[in-house]
Amino acid sequence: MSIKENYYIKEIDYKKAMDIIIKNHYLHRKAPCSFSFGLFENTTNELKGVIIYGTPSSAPLRKGICGDDEKNNVIELTRLWVDDSVPRNGESFLIGNTIKRVNKEIIVSFAEIDQGHIGYVYQATNWIYTGLSAKRSNWVIEGVDKHCQTIADKYTSKELTEIYGDKFKRVPRPRKHRYVYFNCSKKRKKELLSKLKYKIESYPKS
Repeated sequence: MSIKENYYIKEIDYKKAMDIIIKNHYLHRKAPCSFSFGLFENTTNELKGVIIYGTPSSAPLRKGICGDDEKNNVIELTRLWVDDSVPRNGESFLIGNTIKRVNKEIIVSFAEIDQGHIGYVYQATNWIYTGLSAKRSNWVIEGVDKHCQTIADKYTSKELTEIYGDKFKRVPRPRKHRYVYFNCSKKRKKELLSKLKYKIESYPKS
């Protein structure tokens, strides 16, 4: 039986999405979330997958894809988890059947190299590959569980050093494969392609 016949997708609330993601996704932490959808098995109605889209926490990322005039038109696929019992194309099915339900035209997502991810699911669903994320450092405060961008938005590195001393560190951020999807008509896609700041590159392979 195909995945289309055996599974269905519906929107789920923030709490349910985050509970599943924190428990099952390899990062085990929350992510920006504006839209969340679940993949359910028909016969049991069990939740077998979750996908989340949210506004990127990084302002430079929002502006960096297609320029300042499109910065509010960007959303990120921030989390994707599918249970191992789901057929292999479950992730592609979940992306393909939710992406049009998101009210932004520019969608970005990343495949984490340090986790061994290439981004084959984005390749299978016709995303544009735009190379690796920039070389940057994460700001980390020992004992403080906050995203580095949240910290950077509130303080300078000098202020953090004064407040936290040796507990504040700059840790090299692993680079990631960056994929972009234009969620719009062919005419509008052509316009956004002309604004794209990143070079389009060939899909990476393992």
